[in-house]
Amino acid sequence: MSNAVPVSVDDFVSIQRLVNRYADAVVHRSAPQWGSCWADDAVWDLGGGRLVEGKDAISKLWFGAMTGFAAVVQTVHSGDAWCGASPDEAVGRWAISERFRRTGGQSGILLAHYDDTYRKVEGRWLFARRFLQVHYGGPADLSGDFTNHREALLARGVDADV
Repeated sequence: MSNAVPVSVDDFVSIQRLVNRYADAVVHRSAPQWGSCWADDAVWDLGGGRLVEGKDAISKLWFGAMTGFAAVVQTVHSGDAWCGASPDEAVGRWAISERFRRTGGQSGILLAHYDDTYRKVEGRWLFARRFLQVHYGGPADLSGDFTNHREALLARGVDADV
């Protein structure tokens, strides 16, 4: 992203609020709030070929997945947003972590980032696409394996040195 043009400060704050609203909805299990973050024709890419298209299908998958968790806390760490192909489009990247307890009692942690595409709809930034890039998912003591993110990028033909 070294040659990318950052979005304006106003757009950055609006996109940052979108990302934070999404994480807050996860913590509070608010399906209406979470669903309000997506454009109608959005795509949610969970990696490994798990692609969900359309706000309704995305919301249905999320709601179903959340039933497997007794509690989840998603934290947004850092991120940025850059201008897209038009004034109503932008792209961004946000680091997240989740600490969770499944309904069966197992606890764990997710360390990841989202590669995003945003679209401004009726003056509001929404997710047009979110691609989850998992770095680690497993026991909270980090005893599991970390994903070799660099190799995964190279396999997709993406410049891993960006």
